[in-house]
Amino acid sequence: MTTDPDKIYTDIDEAEEKKRAGSDAAGNGEERERKDDFAELGKAMLLAAVIAIVIRAFLFEPFNIPSASMYPALKIGDYLFVEKYSYGYSRYSFPLGIASFKGRYGSGRPETGDIAVFRQPKHPDIDYIKRIIGLPGDTIQMIEGRLYLNSVLVPREYLGSETVADPDGTRVYQKYLETLPNGVTHHIYELSDHDNYDNTPVYIVPEAHYFAMGDNRDASMDSREQIQVGFVPEDNLVGRAGFLFFSTESIGAACVKDGALAAVKSVFCQMIERPKAVRYSRIFRSVHGL
Repeated sequence: MTTDPDKIYTDIDEAEEKKRAGSDAAGNGEERERKDDFAELGKAMLLAAVIAIVIRAFLFEPFNIPSASMYPALKIGDYLFVEKYSYGYSRYSFPLGIASFKGRYGSGRPETGDIAVFRQPKHPDIDYIKRIIGLPGDTIQMIEGRLYLNSVLVPREYLGSETVADPDGTRVYQKYLETLPNGVTHHIYELSDHDNYDNTPVYIVPEAHYFAMGDNRDASMDSREQIQVGFVPEDNLVGRAGFLFFSTESIGAACVKDGALAAVKSVFCQMIERPKAVRYSRIFRSVHGL
């Protein structure tokens, strides 16, 4: 029996061709799978970004407390969520300046005593957090450290003194429980009744505006300072302060190290000190219950 050499070589060539074709098909399949994986990953990332923007624009936005102006209720190092839906929506409700419309949509509006986040009227790129004291049409005046709302003295109860260390140093505050006309009670701090903005003219809140004050009455830049802040336009409202999701004391320079392995020592120090600085009792507390 004889075998045709040309046929042998032809069979080998066909086998090699099929092998290469199979290899190319497998390679193309893997490449398609990789492209599909990247496409799915891209879709997932886009969906996550859209969900995050929707939540931040319409539901909740994180905010941290950078100053002592709202002591004793809110402390430096508090992190809270702002309820965006409480007062409706304006262009400041949306991140990154993606909305440019005028006016406010939605029926909710602040009530006396609400703690609200708003854009600083004179510098709208800055967020402020203060307590709403005056509504449109209200009159507000401070006389010897006492608040008069619509010509009626707002009652306060003296609770004693408290020593507080803040970025400006250690201070002794007089603590009071203030009761607003609608029954809302909250704590305030006073250094004295003869400090900045303890005696003011009568302010008349314009239509579609609000009067905001810090609870730390002698350490707050607020609507009493008409040149720097003034009345808060309705459109500048961002939302109502909701609840704390984290709170921590500063560890200061406790973990600043020098010498050999300073960076390593600093990391280990922070691993020990930062958990101890967390104010666990404040986490998940309602802001208006503090």
